[in-house]
Amino acid sequence: MPQNVLLAEDDRAIRHALERALTLEGYAVTAVADGVEALAQAHRTPPDVLVLDVMMPGIDGLQVCRVLRAEGDRTPILMLTALVETADRIAGLDAGADDYVVKPFDVEEVFARLRALLRRTVPVNGTPAGVPASSPSVFASKEASGQISAAGLRMDIQARRAWRGQRELELTRTEFELLELLVRNAGIVLDHATIYDRIWGYDFGPGSKNLAVYVGYLRRKLDEPGAPALIHTVRGVGYVLRED
Repeated sequence: MPQNVLLAEDDRAIRHALERALTLEGYAVTAVADGVEALAQAHRTPPDVLVLDVMMPGIDGLQVCRVLRAEGDRTPILMLTALVETADRIAGLDAGADDYVVKPFDVEEVFARLRALLRRTVPVNGTPAGVPASSPSVFASKEASGQISAAGLRMDIQARRAWRGQRELELTRTEFELLELLVRNAGIVLDHATIYDRIWGYDFGPGSKNLAVYVGYLRRKLDEPGAPALIHTVRGVGYVLRED
């Protein structure tokens, strides 16, 4: 079954081009021109994932996101934004968005980010959205009732508790947020800039050792004798959580 994408974009050229590209990629796409239509369609036929333009007349993408999250709707949301300032991107994440793509964008990046979002979503039958039932994913982060898990790690986001196997981890706030980001993106290499942006809200610059220090803290708390390492360095790029 194709995954259902609700696309809200007020620029007709971009909307039509992205609708066509997503359809050719195998998605079932419902395209609307503003936030009012997006909310109405989301309530009428809940999609598997939403793609929302930030700047739309009337109700913008951020407002759509806030309304859905306030209603308890946890459908993955990818924001499309022409705003490149870190504060603007953080505003989208704070509104409840799961990820963002900056315009102008490469459609392949949109596809990749949608695949990543859908891998995180696990419906009642336990099969991650966007992944055929016959194709198990060892990296998929599973979320249910505020809990996510990947690579032998389990996190209760609301209670801010985390475990490796049966052992509970004692984490600081920053360590918890960094681990949550890695678990939600298990199997995906996150570059330094993305991690700085999500955790601290800005990039400290190429000379900063801040991220490396916190990764070191996490590794020491996660590692167990005889057990595989979970956080791996991709030299020159960033970090990835996976169980080798």
